[in-house]
Amino acid sequence: MAPAFRVLFVCLGNICRSPTAEGVFRHKLREAGLLGRVETDSAGTAGYHVGHPPDRRSQAEALRRGVDVSGLRARQVRAADFQDFDLILAMDAANLRDLKEKAPPSAMAELKLFLDFLPGASSVAREVPDPYYGGPEGFAEVFDLCASAADGLLEEARRRIGPGRASSSPKTSE
Repeated sequence: MAPAFRVLFVCLGNICRSPTAEGVFRHKLREAGLLGRVETDSAGTAGYHVGHPPDRRSQAEALRRGVDVSGLRARQVRAADFQDFDLILAMDAANLRDLKEKAPPSAMAELKLFLDFLPGASSVAREVPDPYYGGPEGFAEVFDLCASAADGLLEEARRRIGPGRASSSPKTSE
């Protein structure tokens, strides 16, 4: 059965924020029995790290929290992503702007900020800060923000896919 809902997480290089968001959301989908009904992926607006695994600090923080993102590999956003995904979630306003510029006229995906899904989020734009040049506390903050927003996104996924058979068989590992 094809996934009923497809989500792409996007940051600049696809080695810190977006793979963390993807890993956390996939973990929550597995716990909810929805992994087979929702497809996830992550990408970067830039191609700096194509083919590389997530930053070792992102991997360490995720693993410390019970989420393994080591199997993910960075890729750059493609034109087809705007057709293949229902929802493309940027980690910050700059990446959202880049996505809007890259979107072909035929784009079908809805573009939003990931933190729009934070429970109780205000109308003020909220961003996941880039931890790349900071210390371990930045990676912990990114994980916390992603985990909170993933709860809201899980509710959105449930709303969009509606009632149906839950699946616990993953398409790929975390």
